[in-house]
Amino acid sequence: MSDQGRRKLGVLVGVALAGGLLPGVTLGTEPPDVVISVLAATLVTVVLTQLVHIGPSGRVPVPVLAVFGLVGFVQDALIWWLLSWLGPKISELRVEGLTTILLAALITRATVLLLSQLSPSPAVGTAGD
Repeated sequence: MSDQGRRKLGVLVGVALAGGLLPGVTLGTEPPDVVISVLAATLVTVVLTQLVHIGPSGRVPVPVLAVFGLVGFVQDALIWWLLSWLGPKISELRVEGLTTILLAALITRATVLLLSQLSPSPAVGTAGD
């Protein structure tokens, strides 16, 4: 899977986890409303994180990962803040409270960074040459 694919999958999983785990995030009452809310939030998050790319494209040392994580967390918090305003206008998505926004950003960024670090290691050389 490419770096872009892992990033998009991380956003989808992070948004779904935040919506399912956090009591301040309401996705809707009916299954179609939930799906539309998750897809709308994922689409907004993917587009904005593609416009301003923050994150590693492969495995990086822990200090570098921490910097990417902190800056990405701020970006995701701003996106979730936007979703708290935009969500009710485009779907049944409701995000209530600053704590919920920060926790949703933490969950989203953690899943994106986790998946970015699961990439296979580049081959240094081949055996038997």
